[in-house]
Amino acid sequence: MALEPSSGYVAASGLDDLTDTALPIFNVERVQLQFSISSDFVAAQVANNVLVIALSTGRILRIDLDSPADIDDIDLPKKASEVGVIRRMFLDPTSSHLIIATSSGENYYLHTQSRQPRPLSRLKGVGIESVAWNPSLPTASTREILVGASDGNVYEVYIEPSTEFYRREEKYLKAVYRTPDGPVTGLWVDSIQGKPDFRRILLSTQGRLQHLVGRVGRPGHEGGGSIFTKLFETETPTTHEVSRASSSTPSALTVSPDHPDASAFEILSSDRIFAWLSAQGVFYGKLLTSSALPNLGNAIFSDSKTIPRSQLPASESSSGRRRTTQDPVDSIALTQWHVLHLVEGRVIAVNRLDEQIVYDQVVLEPGQSALGLVTDQKKNTFWLFTTQEIFEIVVNDEDRNIWKVMLKNEQFDAALQYARTSAQKDAVATASGDHLVSHGQFLDAAAVYGKSSKPFEQVSLTFIDHGQQDALRKYLLAKLSALKKSSIMQRVMIASWLTEIFMSKLNSLDDIITTKAELSENTNTADTKDQLSSIRTEYQNFVGKYKSDLDRKTTYDIISSHGREEELLFYASAINDYNYVLEYWVQRERWSETLGVLKKQTEPKIFYKYSSVLMVHVATQLIDIMMRQANLNARNLIPALLNYNKDARAPLTQNQAVRYLLFVINQHHSTDAAVHNTLISIYASHPSQDESLLLSYLQSQSHQQERSYDADFALRLCIQHKRIQSCVHIYSSMELYLQAVELALKHNEVELASIVADRPDSNSALRKKLWLAVAKSVISQSSSIKTAIDFLKRCELLRIEDLIPFFPDFVVIDDFKEEICSALEDYSRHIDSLKKEMDESAQTAGNIKTDIKGLDQRYAIVEPGERCYICRLPLLSRQFFVFPCQHAFHSDCLGKRHMEQAGLGKGRRIKELQAEVSRGMSTGAKRERAVRELDGLLSSACVLCSEFAIKQIDEPFVLASEATEEWIL
Repeated sequence: MALEPSSGYVAASGLDDLTDTALPIFNVERVQLQFSISSDFVAAQVANNVLVIALSTGRILRIDLDSPADIDDIDLPKKASEVGVIRRMFLDPTSSHLIIATSSGENYYLHTQSRQPRPLSRLKGVGIESVAWNPSLPTASTREILVGASDGNVYEVYIEPSTEFYRREEKYLKAVYRTPDGPVTGLWVDSIQGKPDFRRILLSTQGRLQHLVGRVGRPGHEGGGSIFTKLFETETPTTHEVSRASSSTPSALTVSPDHPDASAFEILSSDRIFAWLSAQGVFYGKLLTSSALPNLGNAIFSDSKTIPRSQLPASESSSGRRRTTQDPVDSIALTQWHVLHLVEGRVIAVNRLDEQIVYDQVVLEPGQSALGLVTDQKKNTFWLFTTQEIFEIVVNDEDRNIWKVMLKNEQFDAALQYARTSAQKDAVATASGDHLVSHGQFLDAAAVYGKSSKPFEQVSLTFIDHGQQDALRKYLLAKLSALKKSSIMQRVMIASWLTEIFMSKLNSLDDIITTKAELSENTNTADTKDQLSSIRTEYQNFVGKYKSDLDRKTTYDIISSHGREEELLFYASAINDYNYVLEYWVQRERWSETLGVLKKQTEPKIFYKYSSVLMVHVATQLIDIMMRQANLNARNLIPALLNYNKDARAPLTQNQAVRYLLFVINQHHSTDAAVHNTLISIYASHPSQDESLLLSYLQSQSHQQERSYDADFALRLCIQHKRIQSCVHIYSSMELYLQAVELALKHNEVELASIVADRPDSNSALRKKLWLAVAKSVISQSSSIKTAIDFLKRCELLRIEDLIPFFPDFVVIDDFKEEICSALEDYSRHIDSLKKEMDESAQTAGNIKTDIKGLDQRYAIVEPGERCYICRLPLLSRQFFVFPCQHAFHSDCLGKRHMEQAGLGKGRRIKELQAEVSRGMSTGAKRERAVRELDGLLSSACVLCSEFAIKQIDEPFVLASEATEEWIL
């Protein structure tokens, strides 16, 4: 790609290199008809892919190009000799309505769903030259249309197809306008966007082109009234007139077809193009809709251009020389970007943007007569008809070079829309940027350069040389957004450079505001402050978007070197480097800012790191924040709490370390011994003599299933700091009651000692021992023996004889005579009770001796037929046992049952004794002992009604080995 050094525009040769030349834009192809034609063509129209051809014989062929084999062959109601040859046909863009005009002034109407043309009686004798269709098509009727006549009249007509013979096709016909200069060669009507009751009319004659726009009347009931009369009567036309107009010179009005891609077309322009063929050439322009209505015609005509006939290449004679005289243009047609001319048998295409000829091809043979060029408004197809042949002008990629033309015309936005390849878009962006720089529009150039491939260093130096830091910033942002993620080094370098530029810009704006320097004419201090806020916001957006491309250390160094505190902290927060932010504020002892950052943190390590310094300066606020954190480990905060407590002078109720520890213990139910020991340490070491809070905590721990603090540690602390009540409580919790009582008595806490002495309820001996220690202390310290004895009555275990050794030798017995008498009476009553119990025991022993003697004479009667309750065999057949309950068993059966139901040890012993007795393993006294032991084991209890029966409660009545049928009722 070549660049023009002076202007920076892309040179023409460079643009040519980017042009797609795969196929020519236009190509005229002869259409091969699949049927024979016996007569010449006299008129033709194409719309919505429907081709209508009129023959000199009066026949009309209607062909659907989507299915060309189906042809409607239609005849006029009368022969050509009666009504004349078909002179013109007018087909609406939807191919629904066809108007046929003959040379004798007979006019017919043919609907798309009909094959019978109907005469237009009201238009009889009117030589129709042009028709303006209603913009609201398609409809079943034509609605209100305008018809231009050869006598200069313009008629408004409403045509509705009817099957009734006597009914006219035209609902009404009204002459609404007349031109003084001959036939109306062209008509066009369209609506104004956003104004449904407004219409625009283009009207052409041989020498004039008129433009009218205005409000139309309301249509009457069922199309019964004219709507255009009001417009023609109230509006004055805007006229474009040419000189030397001749009635023999072809004249026509054409409008560009619908864009094939409506959405893309609307992006650039929604305006159609018109072209008027006159004696001077082709006058064309945009049918604007955005200008003010009264001046719309002037705006359109002032912006329009003319392609003179002389601009078209002259034809060559048979000898090869260019002809000196030129024939006028026979017909024209508009494509999206070109004007097609039919002149002297050639088709010439001119680009309407730069008026360059892009196609010039001889199509017709010398002497061959052409009917003209025809456009299909809906399908964007273009046709050339002669009296014998049909040609289609095929358009290939018509807008391929439009970007290049627009680029030369400095229409950069439009050129970019039509640029297709990346190279084309780059050429547009580069040229656009150079153009903007040459006009001093550096900020706009920066955005465009960012999308181009122009060397980075060239663009950067251009902005630097011109002192355009803002444009450089914008360009760097554009390049950074366009770089690939894989270009890590480039992204880091550009991002770092941008950081430097942002900081410099912010500092310069701060300097202007601070020093109130003299500003330019259009700037004041308020504007500078607004600019400062805008740049700061832009920097923050930049950091938020490209923070991953910023090197942390480099960025910190750049921002710090400029002293930009706010921006430095914003960057640190953006990359979640809260340690840096906190450290920054802590070093400057800005505690409120520190706490503001800390409130947003959830990472425990941050709290552990800064808790020590913050507890010293803002303990209350820090504790408030930490109490809202559920993921902190209180053990890691203990050093900070102890460091705070070391210098704290507040009461324990206001101590923040105590407050947090109690929160962790009570709300989070912490059982960490370190946490509990820390709380005890703070309580015990506080200079206050009040132990209530410490005791309250220790008592609350007594209700727990397991205390969470280290009792030995707590005891040492309490002893060290002389917390006697707490020590006594800890001793008691450890069940070291004697030590607790001794400690309490040692510090004259008699009441506390007596409370502790009552605690071992289940151990009377220990309780008495504790009370004796209390008694000894009380008696030794009491000045009144009576008072001491009254105090000791609180324990029912103490007796007067226990206390006597503690009384001093000089005590008079009268001081506790009543107590001695009461004790002696208690002893007497106790002796009587013991004597009574001895008498009852002697009587019981006598009764037992009597029962024993009676047992020697007890017997049981065994009947001759009695059976063993286990095996059901006769009882007397072998050795047996009879129990007082009258149950009798064989000795071996009873032994077997005992072994089944007795314990493992007893069963094994019975088995050993049976074997010893039955096998004769022992004799004499030893055998007798074995027999007695065996009899004692077997006769110990009846297996059916003693505790053996109770043990069988879970056994079934019917065993698995028994026949269950016997139990069926």
